[in-house]
Amino acid sequence: MEDTVESSPLAPVEEPVVAPPPVGDVVCRAPIGVPRRPRGAGATLCGNRPDRSGLLGPPQATYSTTEMHILKEIEATRRAVAAIRTAGETLALVPTMGKLHEGHLSLVRAARARCDRVAVTIFVNPTQFGPGEDLDAYPRSPDADLSLLRAEGVDLVFMPTVEAMYPAGVATRVRVPGISEVLCGAHRPGHFDGVATVVAKLLNILPADAAFFGEKDYQQLLIIKKMVADLNMPIEIVGCPLVREPDGLAMSSRNVRLSTEHRTQAVALSRALFAARDRVGEGITSTAELVREIRQEIESAGPCEIDYIEIVDPQDLSSIERVTDAARICLAVRIGDCRLIDNIAVTCATAL
Repeated sequence: MEDTVESSPLAPVEEPVVAPPPVGDVVCRAPIGVPRRPRGAGATLCGNRPDRSGLLGPPQATYSTTEMHILKEIEATRRAVAAIRTAGETLALVPTMGKLHEGHLSLVRAARARCDRVAVTIFVNPTQFGPGEDLDAYPRSPDADLSLLRAEGVDLVFMPTVEAMYPAGVATRVRVPGISEVLCGAHRPGHFDGVATVVAKLLNILPADAAFFGEKDYQQLLIIKKMVADLNMPIEIVGCPLVREPDGLAMSSRNVRLSTEHRTQAVALSRALFAARDRVGEGITSTAELVREIRQEIESAGPCEIDYIEIVDPQDLSSIERVTDAARICLAVRIGDCRLIDNIAVTCATAL
């Protein structure tokens, strides 16, 4: 971390690379480093901080008042964050790998409801992909992503290069033992080391008040919470509900790679999870029985490769034999050339 930051909200920032707004897209936001107008009644800021909007004088010319700021350089991004801090504003961070969908946008909206400013990162992190995985095939749509974020009123987008995030000679990796070695970690060795490392780097580059992650990647959410707690990072990690398509399929950037046939087949994952949740509600507690029924439902939908179906403790992901309280059903299945993950919370009927 740097020992000093720019003290003035008018500190020059690298000229942002900004895509032109779409026709008819009008976005009005205060410049970074200048406080927003007072929020409406009931708005909650990160960390329950008082709303200090409007107390630092009239807007001043730092950035354009109508543009979202898109930065690629680390130091320029740090200066932008310093300007937000100098203005006494709170900052929310939404890390993504791009190819944004409604699930990502739900995180942005949750972030907007909690903090004065919202920053989004778009970075396809190579260190979380193993040999033979889909790094090169991972879907990317930067122009469409920026249009979506602009329409949501995002203030800052950090889009670094691989060379900026991992310059020559970088050797440090972050690992969260135990919780990162089960479920997806058992089938993708090193994956969560890459996730923890890049998130730690992003939290150092953009030290926000809160960072928002979806429960669709439930194991990832728990790993990041554990890392932040263990390393005493002064940031709140906020988990947000999984968002599904109308037919139940968990939203994922990889869904676009499913063929029409495989897209139809993939709905079996959520259908099996919903059925299992209902069975738990009816009093079935044997995880072996529940897993068997889930497997039958998924395999009956068509050819696939099941990496795992497990019912675990929602706090530490340890396997359980019976659902006697709250639990989480997690699964990973390969359909065609796409690996899909999903999960659902269940609670024993006697615990309700």
